[in-house]
Amino acid sequence: MIVYIIGFMGSGKTTVAQKVATLLGWNFSDLDKLIETTTGLSVEDVFRDKGEHFFRETEAEVLRNIDNTRNNVVACGGGTPCFYDNMDYMNRTGITIYLKMSAGALRNRLGKSGTVRPLIKDMNDSELLDYIKTTITHREKWYNRAAIVMDGLNADISEITLAIQRHLPDNLY
Repeated sequence: MIVYIIGFMGSGKTTVAQKVATLLGWNFSDLDKLIETTTGLSVEDVFRDKGEHFFRETEAEVLRNIDNTRNNVVACGGGTPCFYDNMDYMNRTGITIYLKMSAGALRNRLGKSGTVRPLIKDMNDSELLDYIKTTITHREKWYNRAAIVMDGLNADISEITLAIQRHLPDNLY
């Protein structure tokens, strides 16, 4: 069984996925790290040297090659659900969880983050907020198709884990 954690960049997908995997005793995978392993490049280098189209194609391929014979919690990239029928694929092959946050909360998190994020690295605060609002409006049609929608700002790992357990077939937990 695979649990896919989705949401906008900065919503806490990796942190939540790691904690949920630990609580369930499952494996953890970060889709961006798997892409880096596959390409031999950092996500930033893939965007810079190969472009977003190449990144999205690689992302879809790597997503479909995640081992579904092991229980796994996967932290997906913010755009993962929005390309190449990835959301349909994830809903067919596992449980999707959307960590929902407001644009303002995301701007605050991303503005304080020291992480290099290729799509927003050169934006000032105002541009960042505009980008988040516009992009979330576009992406929510995919995000809202998740099996479970949870608050990303105050993510309660126990509550998220219980929601996953309620969606699992009886023989998995």
